Amino acid sequence: MTETNIRYRYDGDGVPGFEPFTGRHASAELLDLYRSMLRIRRIEEEIGRRYHEDQMKTPIHLVIGQEATAVGCAGALRLTDLLYSGHRTHGAYLAKGGDLKAMLCEMHCRVNGCVGSRGGSMHLIDKRVGMAGTSAIVGGAVPIATGAALAAQMKGEDRVVVVFLGDATTEEGVTAESLNFAALKKVPVIFFCENNFYSVQSPLATRQPNRDLRNWAAAHEVAAVRVDGTNVLAVHDAVATAVALARSGGGPTFIEAPVYRFRAHGGAGDDSATGYRAEAERDAWESVCPIAQFGDVLGQSGLLDDPAINAMEREISTEIAEAFAFALASPNPTEEDLYQHVYATEAGPTDAVG
Repeated sequence: MTETNIRYRYDGDGVPGFEPFTGRHASAELLDLYRSMLRIRRIEEEIGRRYHEDQMKTPIHLVIGQEATAVGCAGALRLTDLLYSGHRTHGAYLAKGGDLKAMLCEMHCRVNGCVGSRGGSMHLIDKRVGMAGTSAIVGGAVPIATGAALAAQMKGEDRVVVVFLGDATTEEGVTAESLNFAALKKVPVIFFCENNFYSVQSPLATRQPNRDLRNWAAAHEVAAVRVDGTNVLAVHDAVATAVALARSGGGPTFIEAPVYRFRAHGGAGDDSATGYRAEAERDAWESVCPIAQFGDVLGQSGLLDDPAINAMEREISTEIAEAFAFALASPNPTEEDLYQHVYATEAGPTDAVG
């Protein structure tokens, strides 16, 4: 790896880093976390395989390589807690309990999609499970999530709000404003930064000085921590600690999770060959795949073996095939659907200016 890319090396503890956390979780919970990550990976791989067929009428941003952040975070939340996200939505949506059939229908622009064919991949919502909203605007979800946390606080609701953001979102002024406001009002919000070092194809070093994002956030007087984004248990425990602080009235937390996307910024393939990142860099991160590492830990603990993995793979494969078949067989929107979920007021003569 070149000197210019040394900033983007994995600096976690790998498999040994799981040991302090395994004793805090029941065996069934550990297996559920593994299965959830594996399920997200297989769903996204199938989306990537089918994307060239041009049936999915939406841009896509895959989370392959970042499954531990979504699963570890969502696993520490209640169903009634709210989760917001940016444009890389699939992992958070599925980990929070979103409906796979509804997600694929949305991506195929079918009327029974989770947003009625209006949102596509970048605007997934499922209020039944607390997936409150996503935004393709960089930083767009951050003030909305902060406002939702303020609303929960004002109404006396026992609810925590989490917003996923990327490293580039920390460059948006609204993020600093939201951190400041959240600290001032001690609202129950968690800013979860998946730092994958790139904004589209712009490396972090071309966009920000060599600073510590955790310390940058802490300067706003919020609790701030960094956690290994490939370690699902470390993520889970960091979020659980932040949730407990928020529920007790202690205010917001900023969590930075260094992690890496294995695929392109957008689309189905890998864009490393364009030269904006070294293929050796990507290969180095793939060697610490969050799913493979956690599977090794569970195998060494006697909780997971090849027959169990094969059974999971069969179940997940069947679910994915059925969900795609359902989406492709679902109806397209009609002209009448254009008038659903549209709100307007009729202007009267006194509304004219003059």
